[in-house]
Amino acid sequence: MLTIAVLLPELLDTNGDASNARVLARRAEWAGHDARVVAVNSVIELPEQTDAVVIGSGSDADLETARDVLLTLQSRLRELVTSGVPVLAIGTGWELLSWGIEHGDGSVLEGLGIVAGRAIPRGERAIDDLVISSKYGRLVGFENHARAYTGAEGSPLGRVLSGSGNGSGTEGVVMGEVFCTHLHGPVLARNPVLADHLLTIILARHGAAYAAGERATQVDQIAQAARNQVAVRLGLAPEGDSAGNS
Repeated sequence: MLTIAVLLPELLDTNGDASNARVLARRAEWAGHDARVVAVNSVIELPEQTDAVVIGSGSDADLETARDVLLTLQSRLRELVTSGVPVLAIGTGWELLSWGIEHGDGSVLEGLGIVAGRAIPRGERAIDDLVISSKYGRLVGFENHARAYTGAEGSPLGRVLSGSGNGSGTEGVVMGEVFCTHLHGPVLARNPVLADHLLTIILARHGAAYAAGERATQVDQIAQAARNQVAVRLGLAPEGDSAGNS
């Protein structure tokens, strides 16, 4: 039984990002592996055997509350990260794992320091489709954030093709098996190639190989069509064209 922990789903699910955990569980089941999603709101609720961690995005009004709860999980999260358990963090969930969040008034909310970099104020809020080119293929989603991100230039998730991302031409950060991004959607539903990469890591830790099930193949065609609609609207080549991952 694979166990996927989703942290603080009541506070960190503004854009439906907690559903990324359900995407992982469902695709694992389609591939013939039992899986469950466990909501974690305190350290005592974090399962001893945790195969993946999902952290969604939340509102700025809940940042300090969410950070304080996550601090109680900090040591356990570091253990999981060190042991190679994949972590997917979205938006403010990612920012809370960073060195800290700088606000426009000059104050700073210290983060957990698990991933390099910090969130810094943007001149204008980024609200648009976000498309990036990554080693996993083209990734598409929606961004909605008031902060840029610095310190991740050496290890981004990908290069921005359209949108703002980190604000430096790159998007997200990858450190070991920790994957952080501004992409909403939820990102794994819209980009199953990334979900399958995480599942490959998860199952490899159990000495098993991952192969997408037949149902996943059908669903992936729908996701690809949706990504291509976004690409065409933004003037990018659809996937399957020679420039599809440029």
